[in-house]
Amino acid sequence: MRILIFLLIIVGPLNAQEIYFDGIVYDSKSKETIPFVNLSFLNTLKGTSSDEEGHFFMDLPSSFLEKQVHISSLGYKDTVVDAQQIFKTKKINLIPESFELNEVVVSQTLGDSDVLNPISSYSVTSGFSSSSTPWVLAMYFPNIGSQKKYVEKVTIFFQKNPKFKRESAKFRIRLYNVDPKTKQPTNDILYKSIILETEKGKDYASIDLTSLGLKMSQQGVYVGLEWLFVPHNWYKNSEKHNITNKVVVEDRFAPTFGGMYTKNQNYKVMVYGMGKWTDFVVKSKDKSKNFIPAMSLKLSKK
Repeated sequence: MRILIFLLIIVGPLNAQEIYFDGIVYDSKSKETIPFVNLSFLNTLKGTSSDEEGHFFMDLPSSFLEKQVHISSLGYKDTVVDAQQIFKTKKINLIPESFELNEVVVSQTLGDSDVLNPISSYSVTSGFSSSSTPWVLAMYFPNIGSQKKYVEKVTIFFQKNPKFKRESAKFRIRLYNVDPKTKQPTNDILYKSIILETEKGKDYASIDLTSLGLKMSQQGVYVGLEWLFVPHNWYKNSEKHNITNKVVVEDRFAPTFGGMYTKNQNYKVMVYGMGKWTDFVVKSKDKSKNFIPAMSLKLSKK
């Protein structure tokens, strides 16, 4: 069975005057610009990300100025701001969390290792794509035996997308602790903003986190994949509507993360968007398997 999961809802066209909504995101303490910040209009499926220089921009119906914008970035407190205020001032100030944020750009190869959810490119049956607003796709890895373990390496597989023509796409990796009651992701345990890049001709990306000493809690850990709505990742997608047969053109953003089916019920999947976590459940036709991101996690004992 081949499916492609799009993290969006189709909404009808809005007949309203268009405005150019742009600005720059700053660190409220250092006054430096912040790259790769995700912005989402609450109660809509419209959003964007700041680019490498902290600048964001998008065309919007003027009615969106009456809404609020949820702003999220690793290392900073989530913030909700009136769209009208952003439109007037052309800037956003984010309050940093109580740890130092360093950006690291990584592209590494995969070595032989024992991992949780060991997979290969042949396991990838379809993928996860994103449109309209940025999301975080997170998968839960249990701490079997509740032993003292450390996160050593994460490997993510991708699905090939012939409509995306650039050599690479950028995304951010996130790691979260687990709430013992709700089993949802809580605070970030990865304090570095790690931006990974896909490489042409490679169907995976791997990052070695050994040097960070990230301890896995007794409840386990969530590994999150965060889309970045920046021009570098943008592409147009044209498809015929299933009912009307009319050609529908959409803005979409790479990469397309690989997906696979598994019978292992330990791997819970959740999606973060517009300020809240939501369960993500897609089952196979016979209901015996769940569709999850094609992602592996290596743990070490110290």
